[in-house]
Amino acid sequence: MILETTYANKKNKKLINDLIGKPFSFLESFKIKGIGSKRMIIDDVSPNLKSYLNLVSDINYASIELRPNGILIVINKGLKNYAWAIPYYQFYLYKTNGVSIHAQGRFIHFKNNRTHKENTAFFDKLIRLKVDYDYRFPHVDSI
Repeated sequence: MILETTYANKKNKKLINDLIGKPFSFLESFKIKGIGSKRMIIDDVSPNLKSYLNLVSDINYASIELRPNGILIVINKGLKNYAWAIPYYQFYLYKTNGVSIHAQGRFIHFKNNRTHKENTAFFDKLIRLKVDYDYRFPHVDSI
């Protein structure tokens, strides 16, 4: 689910909180040593996400926020912000030349550069939280 979050909106906030959980408290975020990534350069996106990027040849940036039941990817387009809420059960991460996040029939690929290297500890934390979520709520395998 992608929502415009440029301005505070109670309805959008409630939708995001219902889908991926309320933000971590200050103490929880301190215990896990931060819940936000540094901003990263977007290398490529799926065709259904292209409308959320700058049309001119500007550099597109995004950052990731951890939540108890998922992640929130915030994409900056000019003066507007868009938030893509992804629950952990729909989330897939691929470490190719950079990092690629897939969910809900969409994907976003982050460039492999200095900002990506600065976020390696963040991605390790993200994978750990995803694995913890999968242990708490295992998928039902069909026979």
